[in-house]
Parts: sequence; structure tokens; C-alpha cells
Amino acid sequence: MPVFESKEKMQTVLGGLFEKLMEDPIMGPRFVATNIIIKFNISDPAGALWLTPGDGTKGAVLWGDIGQTATVEMTLSGDTCHKFWLKHISMPVALAKGLIKAKGPMPKVLKLLPLLKPAYEMYPEHAKAHGLSIEKE
Repeated sequence: MPVFESKEKMQTVLGGLFEKLMEDPIMGPRFVATNIIIKFNISDPAGALWLTPGDGTKGAVLWGDIGQTATVEMTLSGDTCHKFWLKHISMPVALAKGLIKAKGPMPKVLKLLPLLKPAYEMYPEHAKAHGLSIEKE
């Protein structure tokens, strides 16, 4: 059974994580300053998660078809997403194994790396609070 038993659970957990990052007084403005639009094409359950600079003062976390073009597009399963944020799988390994497919300009992707650390730090407790296992399989 997938880690996210429903699309709603995935939206609550992943959407909630990114909402926290966007609201963070340091990370939120840093993301907005990148002026990057990220689309996560997630399968099992299916959903499209978007991170955008929003109105330019606060980033936005959106779901579905938003009628924009992504700067960076990541395609992965919900399970891979969960394992990635728990640091159970690294980006290079996931890319090499085809668990994550990335499209977009690498210099812009590299701008996002500083934003990963706070998400990595937040995710285990966030996932646990929503009843998800954080143990390595």
C-alpha cells in the first residue's frame, strides 16, 4: 500500500510541508527570490503539486492544473517523495535509478538546494504528526 493512502492525505502532508516553508520568514522570501516555478508530477496517488513565487511577497502551494509553465518539473511517486524528504534516498541515486525524473535548467535547479535543508529538517516530525512511518524500509 502506498505511504499516502489517498490524494487528500498527500495534499495534507506534502502541501502542509511546503506551506510551512513558504510561511517561514527566511525560507519563504528566499524561495520567492528564485522566481522559479516547480511542478511535482506525483503518482500513486496521482496529483500535481506546484510551488510558485505567488504574488512576489509570499510563495504559493497549489494543486492541479494551474495554467502555468514550470521552470523545473519533477516526476516521482508519492513513496519516492516520502523517502526523499526523509533522506532515505538521495537525489543522485533516485535520478540514476529513474525514481525521479527531472526537467529544467540545472543552474536554476541548483538555486533550490539551500531550500532543501529546512524541508529535510521539518519533514520527519511533520510526517510523523500525520501518522506516517518515518522508519527506513
